[in-house]
Amino acid sequence: MTISVRSIHTFPERGHDGVTHDTAEVRVDGLVGDRPKKAAVSVVGHDSPHTRANLVLDVPTAQVESLAGRVVRVGGVLLAVESTGNACSGLYAAVGQPGTVHVGDAVETVEEGA
Repeated sequence: MTISVRSIHTFPERGHDGVTHDTAEVRVDGLVGDRPKKAAVSVVGHDSPHTRANLVLDVPTAQVESLAGRVVRVGGVLLAVESTGNACSGLYAAVGQPGTVHVGDAVETVEEGA
């Protein structure tokens, strides 16, 4: 099964509504226009719509969480994904290669044990 990006969001100000994007530039410190957070990028599945994640994928969050410990390519970006380490759903990710992500981009596993 192919996993792809369902939606992209940035949250410029704490406590305010997010901004939805069709495309986003991702730098080492996160999505352009997003405020600094614990991780550069946060990722959830489509069944966690009320979180403040940057990337929402088109599979359930449990399937997204199965990617923990891997490096994935999303569009032109490489992400090293890890569990959040707390009660938050989804994954946190460090940016290994900056680039651009688009709604509809496939999420491809590059390597395990990152």
